[in-house]
Amino acid sequence: MDMAIRIRGVTKRFGPTLANDNIDLDIRQGEIHAILGENGAGKSTLVNILYGLYRPDAGSITVGGQPARIDSPADAASLGIQMVHQHFMLAVPFTVAENLVIGHEPRRLGVLLDRRRSEEIVRSLSQRYGLDVDPRAHVEDLSVGARQRVEILKALYRDARILILDEPTAVLTPPEIVELFRIMQRLKEEGKTVIFITHKLREVMSTADRLTVLRHGRLVGTHDVAQLNEDMLVEMMVGRLVDAEATGEARQGGQIVLRVRGLRAPGHQSGVEALRGVDLDIREGEIMGIAGVEGNGQLELVEALVGLRPVTAGEMQLDGVSIVGRSPREILGRGLVCIHEDRQARGVIGEFTVEENLILGEQHKPPLKRGFFMDRQAIHGRTRALIEGFDIIPPRSDIQARYLSGGNQQKLVVAREMTARPLRLLIASQPTRGLDVGATEFIHRKLRELRDRGTAVLLVSADLDEVRLLSSRLAVMFKGEVIADRPKGEYRDAELGALMLRGRQPVELASERM
Repeated sequence: MDMAIRIRGVTKRFGPTLANDNIDLDIRQGEIHAILGENGAGKSTLVNILYGLYRPDAGSITVGGQPARIDSPADAASLGIQMVHQHFMLAVPFTVAENLVIGHEPRRLGVLLDRRRSEEIVRSLSQRYGLDVDPRAHVEDLSVGARQRVEILKALYRDARILILDEPTAVLTPPEIVELFRIMQRLKEEGKTVIFITHKLREVMSTADRLTVLRHGRLVGTHDVAQLNEDMLVEMMVGRLVDAEATGEARQGGQIVLRVRGLRAPGHQSGVEALRGVDLDIREGEIMGIAGVEGNGQLELVEALVGLRPVTAGEMQLDGVSIVGRSPREILGRGLVCIHEDRQARGVIGEFTVEENLILGEQHKPPLKRGFFMDRQAIHGRTRALIEGFDIIPPRSDIQARYLSGGNQQKLVVAREMTARPLRLLIASQPTRGLDVGATEFIHRKLRELRDRGTAVLLVSADLDEVRLLSSRLAVMFKGEVIADRPKGEYRDAELGALMLRGRQPVELASERM
């Protein structure tokens, strides 16, 4: 079979960190090839080399049998390589159509942007590939899942022969994931090559033809998926077996930590209400999950709770004290801590060192501050403990956080927020997005430990399996309202899906209860 890409001896260093160590890899034309590995294993570095964002320090690459020098994304595009990044590369003030055609604009009279033709292109591609988006919508008003669809359409518009998908399902709903896999199969049937980076083993087993595993920057092996099972994959990735399904004992919650009644808040668009009378009770010693298709008010609920979004009506009480109108710092001081879904915008300051990021929010408190001065010894001790305890790679406190992989940036945020004091309620919004199976298991264990110590946990996740695995109670949000709230065992699969997608239970289940 012809090779789409052949990599030989590719090595890449970032200072003392060896990100890729003498990698050899063959990717066949017309296959779906998955690349797996723990966070920091070198996956993103390798595909960023293929896309021209990094130059290798050593090694060679051939594309379509011809030697290739890929010094920029423009070079990659000229070779038919396109990439959909885990962190979106969209101009948020622009419309969907403007983002799609930017750099390849259809023109009227040879000069003017042909907006009608641009919108027709979006509609045609959307219909062809089943990725429904409004061509006139502004990206800043789209949900995370819709932005991902725009990224995929943008790559397809550029007629990629080799398409790199970096964690493409992390922000998609179950129906959207099924549709994406159908698209990938269609691309394969057209003779195109799909390179698929994911941490979700079941997706690999059901979708990929072959897979490559990296560990600590080195190649572990390349195999036909049909010859492997999930346990074998985990052991190749992590070097040990992982019990990713352990749930622990669901606990009956104690006293109410957070009470929300009739909460209303505006959306991003003027005149649009994002929260429409939300009622919630979250108790100490329980994990409450929020399920729902992204864009139904989950983000706005989190922002309102932490003081980042104004509240137009309703009440929020933390341990019986109103937090409506309080500043984020005041709310944090009362023990409400948040792991935000967008680690780039709200979790990590890339230009700060790992140490500086790890003490954010705690730098003005003892023991990190004594009198008017920072206690450098206490800061170094805390930093070392968190880096070691949460396995942040590379284990260095002096490097800028932007040099960490996305997964290790997430571990940095989780380490900081889970060890904040006081901690009465932890909001975990997409806490494992982009994490490998070992890191996901670790964070799930930490969430259960917090629960068992009496902390209240609000888990907001687009991964329905994660919500059902960890939560004792499950609330469903639809169009800015909580439309169901009960123990997770009381939901049937069909009912839960119908509530998420249509805001009502399926007819057959409704009739059963009459």
